[in-house]
Amino acid sequence: LLDEPTNYLDIQSVRWLENFLLDFPNTVIVVSHDRHFLNKVCTHICDIDFGKIQMYVGNYDFWYEYTQMVARQQKDIDKKNEQKIKELQTFIQRFSANASKHKQATSRKKLLDNLQMENYYTPSSRRYPWVCFTPEREAGKDILQVSNLNYTQDGVQLLKDVSFIVTKGQKIALVGSNEQAQTALFRILAEEIKPDSGSFKWGVTISTNYFPKDNSKYFDGCNLNMMQWFAQYSPEQLETYMRGFLGRMLFSGDDVYKPVSVLSGGEKVRVMLSRMMLSGANFLMLDQPTNHLDLESITALNKGMIEFTGSMLFATQDHECIQTVANRIMEILPGGLVDRRESYDDYIESEIAAQQRAALMQA
Repeated sequence: LLDEPTNYLDIQSVRWLENFLLDFPNTVIVVSHDRHFLNKVCTHICDIDFGKIQMYVGNYDFWYEYTQMVARQQKDIDKKNEQKIKELQTFIQRFSANASKHKQATSRKKLLDNLQMENYYTPSSRRYPWVCFTPEREAGKDILQVSNLNYTQDGVQLLKDVSFIVTKGQKIALVGSNEQAQTALFRILAEEIKPDSGSFKWGVTISTNYFPKDNSKYFDGCNLNMMQWFAQYSPEQLETYMRGFLGRMLFSGDDVYKPVSVLSGGEKVRVMLSRMMLSGANFLMLDQPTNHLDLESITALNKGMIEFTGSMLFATQDHECIQTVANRIMEILPGGLVDRRESYDDYIESEIAAQQRAALMQA
C-alpha cells in the first residue's frame, strides 16, 4: 500500500521505485499525483467518484482518454434528449385538449416521463480548470542572455558561473535535486535578489511574469477577500471581468468572497495562476507550479503550458509536464550548468548528459 510515494523524491529515486514495483511479483495499490509514474507502473486504474469505485484495465492515460471520450459521447446524447423533450412538450401542450389527438398526446406524455426519469450516466463529477496564458506582444529575436551568474546563500554556493542564452520559442525545464539553486536563479531573474557577480539582460520586446514557489508574501497577513485580492492585479475592475478569470480556475458564486487568508495550498496556487493569466507576458517563469494541485488542475496547467506561444523557464517534479512541455533541459550542479537541447526522457537516458553531470558534481 503506497500513499503518494513519489513526493519529495528526485528522478533517480523515482526511477528506482518504478523498476522495483515493475519487478514486484505481488499486488500493489498506489495513490499518486505523478501521471508518468502511474503510466509506468499501473495495469489497472480504480476511479473513485460519486462514492463508488469503478475499475478500468490500463494505465492512467488510457483511463483519462476513455473517460473523456465517454463524457463527449454522453454530452451529445444528453443534447439530443433535451431537444426531444422540448419537441414532446410542445406537442403535448398543443394537442392535450384536442380529442382527436388525445391518444397521441398521452403516448408522448409517457415517452416524455421516461426520458425525464431516465438516470443518465454522468462520466465524472470532476471539474478541470481552464488555463490559458496569452501574450499581449510577440517576442522579438532577443529573449534573455545570462552571463556568469554566481550566488551564495548561507555559505553555500548555489550558482557557479551560470551562463546561457534563451532564443525564441524555447521552453526550458530546470531539473535536478537542487531546488534551492533553481529558486535562486528564478529570484535573480525576477529581480527579487541580486547575484554575487555576473549579469543578465532581457530583450527589449520581453515582458515577464514570475510564479514563485513560496507565495506566502502574497497571502500572509492579508485581510482581503479573493475578489479584492485579485483586483490589485487586474487592469479591469469590473466584477464580471474578474469573475471570468477566477471562474476559469473553478472559483464561482460566493467563493470569490472567501478571505485569502483561509485558502488551501491548492486554492492559493490557482489564484496565483489566475493572476499570471492576467499579465499578458511573453516570457513566463514558473517555480514548482504543480505543488499542492490535484490531478485535474495539473492536467489543465500542463495543457496551458504546452499551448503557450511564448518562451518559458520552469521547474517542476512532474515528469509528464517536463516531457510534454520542455524542448531544452538545464540542470544546475555544484560545478556549473548542464544544458541540453533535447526532451526530458532523452536527457535521462543520455550517456553524454550523465558524463557532464558527473564532471560537474564536484564544486
